[in-house]
Amino acid sequence: MSGVVIHLPGGRDDAQGEPCGDAVTLRLGPGEVARFGRGSATTPVELRLDDEAISRLAGEIRVTDDHWQLSNLSATQSYLVENPEGAGEYLRVPPRRAGAPIPFEFSRVVLPTRNTSVAFQVFAPDHVYLDPDGLHGQWGSRTVTAYSLDETALYFLILVALCEPRLRDESPVAVPTTPQIVDRLKNHPACGRLTARAVSSHIDYLADEKMRISAPAETGPRREARRNGKREAIVGLVLRFGLVREEHLALLPPRSGAAGQERGTAG
Repeated sequence: MSGVVIHLPGGRDDAQGEPCGDAVTLRLGPGEVARFGRGSATTPVELRLDDEAISRLAGEIRVTDDHWQLSNLSATQSYLVENPEGAGEYLRVPPRRAGAPIPFEFSRVVLPTRNTSVAFQVFAPDHVYLDPDGLHGQWGSRTVTAYSLDETALYFLILVALCEPRLRDESPVAVPTTPQIVDRLKNHPACGRLTARAVSSHIDYLADEKMRISAPAETGPRREARRNGKREAIVGLVLRFGLVREEHLALLPPRSGAAGQERGTAG
């Protein structure tokens, strides 16, 4: 595992319990540690959570070779680690628990406060999967997957939506925009609250961590052009290697309106 990405959103969403302040994104490699809490001049932290109910030094995240660990340094409060893309799975990390191993690929770390809660996300993009053809062979000859994709994850659903026009032989159609993906997935049971910002984050995650498509930072119109190019690069790569195929279209909700009627007539 090459490391993890930690994202602390900026602003506050009372419905979601997100913390105040500027957004922070950290990348940690094996052996590295990030501490979180209110912090102070004598207690520096990499992730500052500005709430009086949170300890100056509330906990730490440590990356190992094949997973990451959460230490709860609070003497009184338990923390939750949620799997946002699962069926309600979560872990409770009790006070003073050191080095709790976290198994989720996407995690939401939630700390209680007097009003609601604060949270940040941890992405562990390089979970290792064995070659299915070699499961019964010698362990010494095992291989890992070049592009590790979880077909049950929300990012994979967004990836299928990105590839849908090409898979349906609508090649003249441009790769869908972020608003078009939100609209395409709105009837999916897991996407009722999907936002454009969330879709953009997943596309960035796919490009930067899963597909490893690097691009320099841009602002303004050049930034939007860069995003369009990123989507094109993702679709081109996954279709070339067959990572998304026609059978994956069944994961999407039925097409509505004229497009769906035309598809039904054609069938």
